[in-house]
Amino acid sequence: MRCGPRQDMISRNLRHLRVFTAVAELKSLTQASEKWHLSQPAVTQAINKLERETGGALFERTRGGLFLTSRGEILLRRVESAFGLLDPIIKDISPRLRISLTYAQLQALIAVSESENFTLAARRMGLAQPTVHRAVTQIEQEAARSLFERTSFGILPTRLCQALAQAARLAIYELDQADAEFAEFDGGEAGSVVIGAMPLSRSALLPRALVRFRQEFPTFTVRIIDGSYDVLLGELRRGTIDFLVGALRLPVPIGDVMQERLFDDRLALLARPDHPLAAKGAVTIDDLLAYSWVVPGQGTPTRTQFETIFTSAGKEPPRRLIECGSLLMMRGALRESDHLGCISRYQSQPECDHGLLVQLQYDTNQLLRPIGLTYRNNWRPIRPQRRMMALVAELAPAP
Repeated sequence: MRCGPRQDMISRNLRHLRVFTAVAELKSLTQASEKWHLSQPAVTQAINKLERETGGALFERTRGGLFLTSRGEILLRRVESAFGLLDPIIKDISPRLRISLTYAQLQALIAVSESENFTLAARRMGLAQPTVHRAVTQIEQEAARSLFERTSFGILPTRLCQALAQAARLAIYELDQADAEFAEFDGGEAGSVVIGAMPLSRSALLPRALVRFRQEFPTFTVRIIDGSYDVLLGELRRGTIDFLVGALRLPVPIGDVMQERLFDDRLALLARPDHPLAAKGAVTIDDLLAYSWVVPGQGTPTRTQFETIFTSAGKEPPRRLIECGSLLMMRGALRESDHLGCISRYQSQPECDHGLLVQLQYDTNQLLRPIGLTYRNNWRPIRPQRRMMALVAELAPAP
């Protein structure tokens, strides 16, 4: 989550958060101070600061020790998830970082690894370039190894650096989720729902779900990010998108995401209403080969199925193509020419219902394309995110 009225409610002091997990585990301020080689007053001060930031008691103090309150359990779940992401990578780089690494250093590492340039990273963070350089250098000095390769073209993150930056992004996401959960716990609102929308979902499914969502959550922030599948998947895995809506990939493209099928879509072969093939009745494969086409780009499920139409009939797929995934652009090209179009039947249905395009009579029912949700493994959505996903599922066509 990146937006909301109570962003960064919890301080991002990683040492304080580690002390908190130690107190939760050991149920003792004294034992936690010994584990982290701190004075007991320092541990007490850290816990008191976290309780002020989170809006209430994290522990119930009893003679038998300190026990988590409901508020404390919220924080522990998210902090354990954050460190569960960070610590395996930190161990591979240098166990010393578990003690010394700061949130500011992680932010600098992420910015530099993505920008591959200290000046650009500093500009992006709104900091002076020496500040960002110093933060990264401190990590490297503590780890006793270089995390970037200096080249004439810029600075390239090493494999371990990329792994740490990825873990850091998702760990920060967990802390943002904790902020939202605390706001909800206290009757407030924070955070956002960020949806990666592939073309099919943008035409009908998401608009209807968003209208319903807004009725239930009048002020909650919703962001829709358009893009190709590869770009959206990358943002999902970085934690900048909560879930994707659109065509699923079979098999699942990478092991850290899950897919949930909602329904199967089919192809539509389209033309303008007065196209020569529109009134022909049953269309043959040779009819389809006689015209130029507007089709989605290589690598998309729709393009693969489009080519299957011809290869399954023993024909070479058409070569006179305009590659375009935009239904709006496709409609414009089809209405101004004899081009034919191939796109999702579900996505194109409103265009046909309004008489803007017609579907040619050529059987594509055997070419099924699963549509659904994609999200990260072990993702724990907050209540508005869960509800948004549920609405998308409720409003999807029957399987």
